[in-house]
Amino acid sequence: MDALVIPAKKPKLDGEIKTAPTYHHEPKDKEGSTTITFTLKEKVGILASALNVLQSHNVNLHHIESRPARNNPESFEFFIACDNTTGGLKQAIDDLRNYSENLTVLARNPSKSEGTNEIPWFPRRIKDLDRFANQILSYGSELDSDHPGFTDPVYRERRKEFADIAFHYKFGQPIPRIEYTSAERKTWSTVFKSLVDLYPTHACRQFNHVFPLLVDNCGFREDNIPQLQDISEFLKDCTGFQLRPVAGLLSSRDFLAGLAFRVFHSTQYIRHGSKPMYTPEPDVCHELLGHVPLFADPAFAQFSQEIGLASLGSPDEFVKKLATLYWFTVEFGICRQEGELKAYGAGLLSSFGELEYCLSDKPEVRPFEPEKTCVQNYPITSFQPIYFVADSFEDAKIKLKHFAATIPRPFSVRYNPYTQSVEVINSKEQVINLTKDIKGDLSLLEDALSRVNN
Repeated sequence: MDALVIPAKKPKLDGEIKTAPTYHHEPKDKEGSTTITFTLKEKVGILASALNVLQSHNVNLHHIESRPARNNPESFEFFIACDNTTGGLKQAIDDLRNYSENLTVLARNPSKSEGTNEIPWFPRRIKDLDRFANQILSYGSELDSDHPGFTDPVYRERRKEFADIAFHYKFGQPIPRIEYTSAERKTWSTVFKSLVDLYPTHACRQFNHVFPLLVDNCGFREDNIPQLQDISEFLKDCTGFQLRPVAGLLSSRDFLAGLAFRVFHSTQYIRHGSKPMYTPEPDVCHELLGHVPLFADPAFAQFSQEIGLASLGSPDEFVKKLATLYWFTVEFGICRQEGELKAYGAGLLSSFGELEYCLSDKPEVRPFEPEKTCVQNYPITSFQPIYFVADSFEDAKIKLKHFAATIPRPFSVRYNPYTQSVEVINSKEQVINLTKDIKGDLSLLEDALSRVNN
């Protein structure tokens, strides 16, 4: 799989915060399962008949769920997970189509069940993120030899504690609170103090609007490391975004998939105290000071989610392009406000050195054009020589949606905030249902306009 790989070598820049993005190479799928969704009209014994089809072809069923079908009270939607390594899955699916409507196959690894005309597997419900949350590059005390904490057994053990918390976390649980040590709070304080004085002049307007709210509501202070649960609750109230603890680096595909559900995978550990202004991987300083504030801004939240939605079911080459767009926007993006350049990328807002550098006359700046930006090479061991400037988050979102329309996938996706699920739109009936929903929104808009005009 041609996915983005983060090299092992790390930057050696004294006095600078350097971070890599929260993704790495794509791991092999070990689950060997296929999920199928289909609709059945209510009738005594109809589900048993459908399941008998699977049994007759020796297909092993792992999981099944059901719910009333949308816009059709006489039908039920079923979601099943089954083994695609044994039995005649292709034949079973062909037969199952005789009993059901709107049958869709989703497979994590399509090559395991060739000929089923399936859609590549991707999370359809927010709790599906549990399936890949622990597919990380390294775990706990597994640090590279050039990591500042490599020879520190106490730090390595502490990192394992954080990794264990993330590893056992499941969707819907409160995020465990961390009792940070005085040494960890000292490291946070050093980073915090170096950045807050730069934000008013270097950060974008939206960031500076939200940051005081985080101080008031989430405990963003020099002497306190905020808790992920408090921040997650605050973000949900603002834009529906929420945090999820992660033990390490995820693949680009899995990390971007989280954004589709307005979920940001965040670390809880902190960099080694011997080099408080340097980190070889994203840590809690990078996540909370760099990423979190803008997830409370509606326009930026929507832009981030659009990147995630575009990644679902996309070919590997386009996931790599989307990861590059993520790098030059969410990580290292610059925008123009009142005729001046301002930083909005987390890699800039969590690095006092690059935050100053990016707005100087040293780097090259180019307009954000997804078709060109997505193929631009970039270094991860030094300051960026090129930055891409967006006129606004809304403009960047529109351009990104136009780019997403060029991705070769035989379906569209839509996020349903009521059920926190992604709906695949690839049939006439689904398009009709979508049209009904849009008409309902238009009716509400017309009513609101009439009341405003009166």
